[in-house]
Amino acid sequence: MADLQNIAVIGAGAWGTALAEIFSRAGRDVTLYARDANLAADINASHENKAYLAGAALHAKLDVTADMLTAVGDADLVVLATPAQHLRATLLQFKPYLPKAIPLINSAKGIEVATGYLLSEVVAEVAAGHPYAALSGPTFANEAVKGLPTAITLAANDAALAERWAHVLRGKAFRPYYSGDVVGVEIAGALKNVIAIACGIVEGKKLGQNAKAAVMTRGIAEIKRFGLKRGAKAETFLGLSGIGDLTLTCSSMTSRNFSLGAELGQGKTLAEILAGRNTVAEGVSTAAAAAGYAEKHGVDMPIAQAVNAVLHKGASVDALVQDLLSRNLRSEQD
Repeated sequence: MADLQNIAVIGAGAWGTALAEIFSRAGRDVTLYARDANLAADINASHENKAYLAGAALHAKLDVTADMLTAVGDADLVVLATPAQHLRATLLQFKPYLPKAIPLINSAKGIEVATGYLLSEVVAEVAAGHPYAALSGPTFANEAVKGLPTAITLAANDAALAERWAHVLRGKAFRPYYSGDVVGVEIAGALKNVIAIACGIVEGKKLGQNAKAAVMTRGIAEIKRFGLKRGAKAETFLGLSGIGDLTLTCSSMTSRNFSLGAELGQGKTLAEILAGRNTVAEGVSTAAAAAGYAEKHGVDMPIAQAVNAVLHKGASVDALVQDLLSRNLRSEQD
């Protein structure tokens, strides 16, 4: 794997920083790109990302830069860790500096609202000719950066490439499993954030663990229906990027989407919640993209559509709960 020794990580948020640290500890030469030059300088000086991952000591060899050419010019592999809705703009900025045919591995989770594209489709349109993989699974950055055991899925249409890159990214406690189902892995990672908001609402409304389990279970059914409509493999949704990520994200206040839902359930408005955060809850945008696709293509997704109605159409949380409870009975297999 010597030919893939140099890794660039684009995006110095919590997850991008954690990934850069994991790869550094594994012996790779890593450059982390931060859009904010002051943040880059502070991380280099203190070996800590105080803005997004405070308290985590970073590897002395990890280099942080705000210069795009410095970040990717000598890279053998680029890991994209920007928010989903900024992926297109980020790629357009970096495209002139990317080495020809360099592999791009995307770790963001979402669906582009403006187009309804999966993130692999965004990359294919903006950066055609670059081998691509999606990195997704049950991961909290604050645990992974501490070296706690973390398993994740790396999906590429060419399974042999996925296997090769998995070995490159592997760390002592960071274990990528490889997959050939890019569509399924991306859909699972995107839509679990929407279901996590719904589970957070259940938590905030104090509706109980029975209700949360029901939302999670019916939520994975919605994710699977959406995925199959777009060509995913059913078994993907039983894996790390499916039920694994859903379980983690719907069970902890560490999840930005779950905690956002909890605040909605407690009566706060979306504007109030977002005003107090410096991080992105991807499910807010993904809810709109998923609900729009479901309505246009006839995919039954009542939870996602209800969450979208609360987030973007002024519907009340109480109405959401009542609407879901009053739906006609149906077979569990439908």
